[in-house]
Amino acid sequence: MVLYTCGQKLGTPSVHPCGIAGKALKGAGYEFEIKTVKGYRLMPWTWSSRAKDREEVERLSGTRTVPILVLDNGQVISGSGAIKRWAQGNPAPAD
Repeated sequence: MVLYTCGQKLGTPSVHPCGIAGKALKGAGYEFEIKTVKGYRLMPWTWSSRAKDREEVERLSGTRTVPILVLDNGQVISGSGAIKRWAQGNPAPAD
């Protein structure tokens, strides 16, 4: 499973969407890969490169917005709220 984020440290601040998603996955017992994409903020200096920087995210989810979670079966879950709901409803199996 891969969590695409903007590069904010997960859980700091806890109100940041990428942090919320990472915290939810950890709380549900998952280990996951993190892929950081550039273009943290949509600012004038990121406009020219944002499409290229987030090309993979857009191909996977149809949007350039992170976080997105790509499950091992290829399913894509977009947005911190959806990722949090999925994690709460699908806790990691006990080893």
